[in-house]
Amino acid sequence: MSTLAQSGVAGSNPILNISIFAAFVVVTLVIVFRASRNTKTASDYYAAGRAFSGPQNGIAISGDYLSAASFLGIAGAIAINGYDGFLYSIGFLVAWLVALLLVAELLRNTGKFTMGDVLAFRMRQRPVRAAAAISTLAVSFFYLLAQMAGAGGLVNLLLGVESEAGQAAVIAAVGVVMILYVLIGGMKGTTWVQIIKAVLLIAGAAVMTVWVLGKYGFNLSALLQAAVDQPGSKGEAVLSPGAQYGKTDTSKLDFLSLGIALVLGTAGLPHVLMRFYTVPTAKDARRSVVWAIVLIGLFYLFTLVLGYGAGALVGPERINSAPGTTNAAAPLLALELGGPVVLGFIAAVAFATILAVVAGLTITASASFAHDVYANVIKKGQVDSKQAEVRVARITALVIGAVAIVGGILAKDQNVAFLVALAFAVAASANLPTILYSLFWKRFNTNGALWSIYGGLIVTVVLIVFSPAVSGGPKPMIKGVDFHWFPLENPGLVSIPVSFFLGWLGTVLSKEHNKAKYAEMEVRSLTGAGAEKATPH
Repeated sequence: MSTLAQSGVAGSNPILNISIFAAFVVVTLVIVFRASRNTKTASDYYAAGRAFSGPQNGIAISGDYLSAASFLGIAGAIAINGYDGFLYSIGFLVAWLVALLLVAELLRNTGKFTMGDVLAFRMRQRPVRAAAAISTLAVSFFYLLAQMAGAGGLVNLLLGVESEAGQAAVIAAVGVVMILYVLIGGMKGTTWVQIIKAVLLIAGAAVMTVWVLGKYGFNLSALLQAAVDQPGSKGEAVLSPGAQYGKTDTSKLDFLSLGIALVLGTAGLPHVLMRFYTVPTAKDARRSVVWAIVLIGLFYLFTLVLGYGAGALVGPERINSAPGTTNAAAPLLALELGGPVVLGFIAAVAFATILAVVAGLTITASASFAHDVYANVIKKGQVDSKQAEVRVARITALVIGAVAIVGGILAKDQNVAFLVALAFAVAASANLPTILYSLFWKRFNTNGALWSIYGGLIVTVVLIVFSPAVSGGPKPMIKGVDFHWFPLENPGLVSIPVSFFLGWLGTVLSKEHNKAKYAEMEVRSLTGAGAEKATPH
C-alpha cells in the first residue's frame, strides 16, 4: 500500500481529475458572467433580485448545505463505523425541520438582506447590527477555514500533490475562483453555481448508489452482510449503535452535544438564512425548504448505500491506509466501480462542492459587513448610493477571500472537524436563541440580544479552546500539550442553554420594551405585509 501514501489514491489520474474540474470552472464562470449583467442594485447583489423560484432556491440551498464534509466525511464515517456514521446524516437532515417550522417564512417576511435586519427590526439598530455582523463573520470564518483546509486534504487525496507549495497553490486557486464568483456574479452567480453543483453531486451519488446496489442484486441486506464480512471491519457492530460513540459515558454525552449543535445550528447558519431572501414571496421560502429537505434527505440515503458499499467493496483496511483515511472512502469506491473516469468525475464534484460552499459563505460575510456595519453602523443608514454599499461588499469579499486563502494554507494539516463543529455550535448558541426570541418573545429587547449573541459567542469559543478537540484529545489541533478542562469536544450541550438563559437574563434586567414595534413585527412576520417584494417581471 506504499504507493497509496505516496501519490494520492492509487489508480487515479490526476491530470484527468484536474481537467474535469477545470471544465466545471470554465462552464460556471461563463454562467456567472452572464448572470452578472443584471447585477446593478444592492437587492441584485445580495438577494439575486429575489428572482429565484422556490424549487430553484431549494436546489441552491441543498448545493450550499451539502459540503465536502457531507459527501466525503459521512460516506467514510459509515464505511468505518456504520450506524454511528449515519447518525451524522440524521442530525443534518432533522435540522431542516427546525428551519422550516420556526425560521424560514418568518425570516423572509421580516428581513431584507441579512440576519441583522431581523434582529434590528424592533431594537436599537447600531449595537444589534454590530453584534449580528460579528457573529455572522465568526461563523462564516470558521466554516470557511474548514472548507479551505478540506481543499488542502482533497488535493493530497485526489491529485497526489504532496508538496507544501503545491497544496498551498491549489488552495489559493480555489480561493481565487471563489472570489471571482462572488465579485462578478453576486448572489445570482453564486446561486447558479450552487444549483449546478447540487445537480452534479446528487446525480453522481444516485448513479453510484444504483451501481453499488446492482452489484448485490438490489438487495440491501446482501450489501450490509458484505460490509460485515469484509476483513478488517468491525463485524456486526457496524449495524448497531455504539461503534464510535458508545464506549464511555463522556463519548455518549459528546454525541448528544454534537447532535444538538447540528440540529439547532443549521437554523442559525448565516449563509443558509440568507438564501431565504432570494425568493419573491414567503410561500416560495417555504417551498424552497421543502425542496431542500427532499433533496438533502435523498442524498443522505445515497450516502448510506455509498458508505456501506465502500465498506463492502473497498474495505476498512484499504480506506484507513489511504491518504485522507475515511475521506478516501467515496473516491476509492468510485475507482472500484468505474475506474479513473468515474473517480475523475467524483473528484471534480468534490472540488465543486468546496467552491459552491465557500462562495456562499463569502457573499454572506461580505453582505453582513457592508449592509450591517458599513451602511447602518458607520453611515447610520445614510449611504451615498446603493452602488457604494455594493462596492464595499465587493471589497470585503476580496479581503475575506484573501484571509480564507491564508487561513486555509495555515490550517490545512489541522483537525478540521472541530472547525465545522465550532461553526455549528456558534450558530446554535449565538444566533438561534436571538432569532427565536426576536420572532416569538414580546418582551425581548436590545440588552437581551446583545447578552445572547456576545455571551453565546464567548462561552462557545472558550469551551472549544479548553476542549479535547484543541489539546489533550485523540486528534488535537495543538499536539504535545494538554490544557483542556472541558470534557466534551462539542460545547453545544452547555453553550446553547447558557445562551438562551443569557438572552432571558439580559432582557429582564433591562426596562426597554417596545410593544408597538413587536406588534408590527409580528404582523409582518406572519403575513408578509410590508416585506420587500420582487420587482414585477
